[in-house]
Amino acid sequence: MSLKGKRIFISGASRGIGLEIAKACARQGAMVAIAAKTAEPHPKLPGTIYTAAKEIEEAGGVALPLVCDIRFEDAVNEAVAAAVAKFGGLDICINNASAINLAGTSDLTMKQYDLMHQINGRGAFLVTKACLPHLKEGNNPHVLNLSPPLAMQPKWFSQFPAYAAAKYNMSLWVLGMAEEFKKHGIAVNALWPRSYVSTAMSSAVPGDFLQEKNGRWPTIMADAASHILSKPATEFTGNFCIDDLTLQEAGVTDFEQYRCDPSEPLMMDLFLPDDLAPSPGGEEFMNVFG
Repeated sequence: MSLKGKRIFISGASRGIGLEIAKACARQGAMVAIAAKTAEPHPKLPGTIYTAAKEIEEAGGVALPLVCDIRFEDAVNEAVAAAVAKFGGLDICINNASAINLAGTSDLTMKQYDLMHQINGRGAFLVTKACLPHLKEGNNPHVLNLSPPLAMQPKWFSQFPAYAAAKYNMSLWVLGMAEEFKKHGIAVNALWPRSYVSTAMSSAVPGDFLQEKNGRWPTIMADAASHILSKPATEFTGNFCIDDLTLQEAGVTDFEQYRCDPSEPLMMDLFLPDDLAPSPGGEEFMNVFG
């Protein structure tokens, strides 16, 4: 199925993976509402909802930039209402907005804890809930959370338990809502990268272990997302997808195009299960998280 004319609501897409997903959908002729906080340029990070909207329209789509902090119910409801008024409904909800802090229990402040849980778990729940009445009337409706497979291993929780719990909350919504929404014909799936994805936001994470040369470009997630969102909603739901395996299924054979530096090894991302199928690109990976 094509995404032409699909009405999409995506959180946190002023830059990075979210923006690339929005542009990939726009290239097929989608209409995209960008709900994010960045209306004014950030001192350290590029992009606002307005520059993102311009890129989406240049890619061939229709864009609606919406200033929205998904921690607040009224703001989310107003943003969804604005998107519905502009597009005449919604077909796709993408929960991309995320907050990350790779600190252990002793070093993490409660303010940092609250931010991650308000944006990741609570934010994804709230955005989905607000979109749900419109998705029920949508065309091949999908919800896509950018969250990991439910590989509940101690090694992930032992290093940064608060962040792990915040991201796994988003995956728990996939597990539950996929079953809950089946009667409405709404697909609910998750997408997660095998390797570190190089973005301006990820580069701002404290520490020197996230190096652009060891990552893939966010276009790999965008191409995988557009493939998932094109699937029949009644046939593909409740899945925890990995970007390169999803693209392999779609017939992609060239994975070098996604590498920031083909001469350097890729860094494995967090939260991947030990029994994950090998990368179809045959790349060399390093694991800095154990």
